[in-house]
Amino acid sequence: MIRHLTKVYQQGDIQVAALNGISLDIAAGEFLSLMGPSGSGKSTLLHIIAGVDRPTSGQCLVQGLDVAQLSETELADWRNQNIGFVFQTFNLIPVLTAFENVELPLLLTALGRRQRRRQVETALELVGLADRAHHLPRQLSGGQEQRVAIARALVTDPAIIVADEPTGNLDSHSAQEVLGILRTLSAKAGKTVILVTHDPKAAAYGTRSIHLEKGELSG
Repeated sequence: MIRHLTKVYQQGDIQVAALNGISLDIAAGEFLSLMGPSGSGKSTLLHIIAGVDRPTSGQCLVQGLDVAQLSETELADWRNQNIGFVFQTFNLIPVLTAFENVELPLLLTALGRRQRRRQVETALELVGLADRAHHLPRQLSGGQEQRVAIARALVTDPAIIVADEPTGNLDSHSAQEVLGILRTLSAKAGKTVILVTHDPKAAAYGTRSIHLEKGELSG
């Protein structure tokens, strides 16, 4: 639940409003597409929902919790347990295999090695890359790298997946594969997926699209 959310950045002597009184409800299990031109505030909204940034004013309740009220340590723990991140740049570590890249978030948990292995294998299987577990990023296509990134986002079994322009670096076929995985995760696994995109074809994979313009909802 988002109510009257504002975010103002200070740039020298100038205040820039990235969000201006946004109110929005996002249902559990929904695949929401956030659309808008560059600078519209869509990534800022995504980052506040994911607990990466804090609002200037207003309220953002995620699963009933006002994440802005958490300490930095509590916020980091909450993100690791509840949010999976997928970005335009895959952010894979080049010297680690697909398996090792996916395992990284689990190293921050108390899980033993056997349980970590089980969860990594399940995540890679979900994105169709079980047979690429021991490949390095340079041995994978761009689409496969992004699927590894999705597996990494999934491996902690978060309730929410936030995807910021996840198909921006992909060809159309790979983009369709990645968007299809995100849609399946929402429809069949009950994950809440929030996708930031400027591409109407990508946005169409969602169950609902909203548009932001100059920090406000439009249309």
